[in-house]
Amino acid sequence: MYTRQNQKNLTSAQKKRFTAAVIELKRNGTYDGFVRTHDKYFVPDRDRKLRVGHMSPSFFPWHRRYLLEFERQLQTVDPGVTIPYWDWTTDNSPASSLWAEDFLGGTGRATDRQVMTGPFAYAKGNWTVTVGITEAAFLTRNLGRPQNPISLPTPAELQWAIDDPLYDSSPWDSTAGRGGFRNKLEGWAAPKSEKWRNHNKVHQWIGGHMTGGTAPNDPAFWLHHAFVDLLWDRWQQRHPASGYLPAAPLAPGDLQRGRVIALDDPMPPWDVTPREMLGHQGLYRYE
Repeated sequence: MYTRQNQKNLTSAQKKRFTAAVIELKRNGTYDGFVRTHDKYFVPDRDRKLRVGHMSPSFFPWHRRYLLEFERQLQTVDPGVTIPYWDWTTDNSPASSLWAEDFLGGTGRATDRQVMTGPFAYAKGNWTVTVGITEAAFLTRNLGRPQNPISLPTPAELQWAIDDPLYDSSPWDSTAGRGGFRNKLEGWAAPKSEKWRNHNKVHQWIGGHMTGGTAPNDPAFWLHHAFVDLLWDRWQQRHPASGYLPAAPLAPGDLQRGRVIALDDPMPPWDVTPREMLGHQGLYRYE
């Protein structure tokens, strides 16, 4: 059993160990494999194939396993390293500690969004982007999107999602009409006046490489999704009688049949089921 800490409580030594392990995975080629995996399973509604990573009920269990796989690789480099989490409802400014020189580095410069500070700055020689939809070999960010400002989710926006006792609902995608925690937290169930909420809004606030299927090109991805994983815990504790939906495979004739993962369906690429990912007791805890 190990602990995932709030990033704001990390010591300078812990920050250095985390970033060093991440850079070693980048150096040996493991890291880019994780980026390719996320991109492969980032399947939007409009595609007529299985959606497992996003815009579907398996958003939480799939990412829980994905983070575990990454964390295990970090621990092959340094057994004392875990993935920190970033509570974006409180550390909600470009001046927050995770964007400092000694951790993730800051926003990108105005001309091309290139991150110029921290260990992942291109000039440091440790972080060349090789997987992605842009031609830039350097990491890009645009924290807060100053030219068209966007704010990070508020505690009230987050609570709006956690208060929903329904896990998910038909049609089990980004348009899930009756609400549900998954869609509200993932961020597609936003008012017409907004395009994103919660998880999605954080990706847009960071900008740059965080806005597409190859978002793990930015190491901030892991801290963001560790908090999302923690929020799934909070929802389960708030609604102990509520469970993962759909509990059974969809009926023949349902347009989403074969495109949505039910409770006991295997999730590629690991062939573990959502049921197996409903808890993490005995593996890690949050502090």
